[in-house]
Amino acid sequence: MRASLGARISGLLITGALAVSLTAVLGGAPAGPDAGAGPPGAGPGGTPERRTAEAAAPSPSAGSTGPRTSPEGGRRSTVPDTPAPRTGTAAPPPVRPEPAAPPDRPLAAPVWLPAGPRSPDSDGAPDPASVYDRLRTPDRCADALPAAAAAAPDDEWRVLGALARACLAVRGVSGGDWEAAAREHAALAGRPLGCKGRAAYAVLGGLLEFHRAHPAATARPVSPSRGGTACDFRVASVRVGGDGGARPGDPVTIELDGAFFDPAEFTRAGEVSVGGVPATDPAAPDGLVMAAGPGGRLTVTVGVPAEVPAGSPVDVVVRYADARAVREDAVTVVTVLDSPGPSAPSPS
Repeated sequence: MRASLGARISGLLITGALAVSLTAVLGGAPAGPDAGAGPPGAGPGGTPERRTAEAAAPSPSAGSTGPRTSPEGGRRSTVPDTPAPRTGTAAPPPVRPEPAAPPDRPLAAPVWLPAGPRSPDSDGAPDPASVYDRLRTPDRCADALPAAAAAAPDDEWRVLGALARACLAVRGVSGGDWEAAAREHAALAGRPLGCKGRAAYAVLGGLLEFHRAHPAATARPVSPSRGGTACDFRVASVRVGGDGGARPGDPVTIELDGAFFDPAEFTRAGEVSVGGVPATDPAAPDGLVMAAGPGGRLTVTVGVPAEVPAGSPVDVVVRYADARAVREDAVTVVTVLDSPGPSAPSPS
């Protein structure tokens, strides 16, 4: 009897436990008088209403961080939403191509001597002014060395000899000597030079700078791009008779500034005109009288040509080779009055 009763009690306990477990799983209410009503949201007759995922919880937009709901023990609890992890990686920045290296530019050749003007070697004896003219062709730089070595060691010859050695060196020709050229350039700094000597010294400095910047380079110097000449002599003054007028044959003394030529050669290759008429000094063997003036100036003395018309100022022009200097309205030729002859005897 007792064993039968115990078995019945055990069966009831097992049945009750199964009912409670089933109720918990199905989310229903515990057994009781209201069990037929069903849980909240159940359909008619207590049957749970079927709901979709959208009806159960609003679908957040992509990337939303709003809360979502999940069933838990018959109740709804809010769980913070986390953004979905990114499946891809950030794109690498675009690779910019390296800039192309600029093409190698040819070296700028050093600038060579400007024009003289030309100094003709009329006496056959080399002088610095005429040797300068030879050097104006860089291919003839070697021609200047013998003349510079044989001449008296004055500053004009020294700078030309140094320039010739630097010219040969920059062209890569035998006989060039950068060290000797640099020594002479340093020794002649600040020394008084004529116009051609100053031009040669400046070009020598340019060659040395080119060599310092490009020690292994060779080049042929080029002529300067701008015109002009190394020397630009001018007529500084013209002196005539004390009354300001000149008669045919009267002396006219012309002072030249910046003369680059040999005075002895000027008497053969130079020319002076007064009023467009070539003028000479009849008393001079060569027709011209040359003398050194103050400050390195030269003076030329000529006589007024008889063909110059009287009354109006006329120009004085000095030419030497391809150089020319003018002094406008420099001389006024006065009229020479004839002296009256002896008076005729009165008729008796």
